[in-house]
Amino acid sequence: MPFHAGPLHAGLDWGGTAHAVCVVDAAGGAVARIEARHDAEGLADMLARLRRLAAPAELPIAIERPSGLIVDALVEAGHPVVPIHPNVVRACRPRYRAAGGKSDPGDAYMLADILRTDGHRFAPLAPVSEEIRALRALVRGRDDLVAARVGFANQLRSLLEGFWPGAAAIFADVDSPIALAFLARFPTPDCTRRLGAKRMAAFLAQHRYSGRRTAEELLARLRAAPVGLAGDIEADAKGEIVRALVRSLEALVTAIRELSSRIEHAVAALPDGRIVMSFPRAGRICAAQILAELGDVRGRFQTEAQLAAEAGVSPVTHASGKSRGVVFRWACNHRLRAAVTRWADNSRHASPWADDVYRRAWTDREPYNLERHTAAKLIPKAEGG
Repeated sequence: MPFHAGPLHAGLDWGGTAHAVCVVDAAGGAVARIEARHDAEGLADMLARLRRLAAPAELPIAIERPSGLIVDALVEAGHPVVPIHPNVVRACRPRYRAAGGKSDPGDAYMLADILRTDGHRFAPLAPVSEEIRALRALVRGRDDLVAARVGFANQLRSLLEGFWPGAAAIFADVDSPIALAFLARFPTPDCTRRLGAKRMAAFLAQHRYSGRRTAEELLARLRAAPVGLAGDIEADAKGEIVRALVRSLEALVTAIRELSSRIEHAVAALPDGRIVMSFPRAGRICAAQILAELGDVRGRFQTEAQLAAEAGVSPVTHASGKSRGVVFRWACNHRLRAAVTRWADNSRHASPWADDVYRRAWTDREPYNLERHTAAKLIPKAEGG
């Protein structure tokens, strides 16, 4: 084993195809530099080279990105993995170089040295159970599919409003199953020229439409919308795009429904899942989103304030001398914040206590006034505004 002064600390700068690793000793000297490919052979070689320097339990590794295959590999090998937020790394960068240059090996050294000098400020990543990892994969995968569905739905709605506004207005949601079925059958205005109340009623019955609108009301909504100006050739071309978007949305809607069912069963089977589900109007999907990000390691959050900061529901206070400012917290777990704030909004509809908190927070009962916000006053007004 190479000679080194005292305990070792390592830093890993995550890359798309390769990762830079640097190991430093107690004096801050670089003991080893490793470039590890992001494949099975590369990761195995990196772990073997690290074992030659020290036992995994005695070699903590700092990393900015606290999730992913490489983190799982390091934790499974027995290394204490210490996540360091990118904001901390950015703030420490001037300690190592005056210029703003950046390199993967340099960042790996900086992470290792920050861990050496300030390691007592950071907590190692506590591994969560396999059930939580599976739930997290399902929840995050579903969230990504929902985001894709929203994007496709917005594209479809924009397309329809440009050449056939009635089709975008006939049903409440353009990506609902009945709306997608309607657009698959009638992708252009020309397709509905012979569509009467009787045929519309038959279509609704075939697709088990459960809305409160009658066939006559839906047709009236379709006909009342402005008429598009696209010619027959242009309308046919756009109809092909409508069909393509409908097929994509139908596949997404089906996949989201299947994932949602699996998530609901998974969260209900977990003891912590049943606890979060007991919160007022948390539901199963929202409870799963919260639990997937919180994990099942109680010691991860030492205080309520730390949990609130991680969830992005507490502001950041800057104080220096007589000046004091409170700003929005951007650095946080954005998925956890979305889940917690969604549940907080839902809770006021089921919990009198939560509803009272919301009501008391809105004390003046006055409409929103842009002029009351200092930051808003700094925005230049448009001419004539």
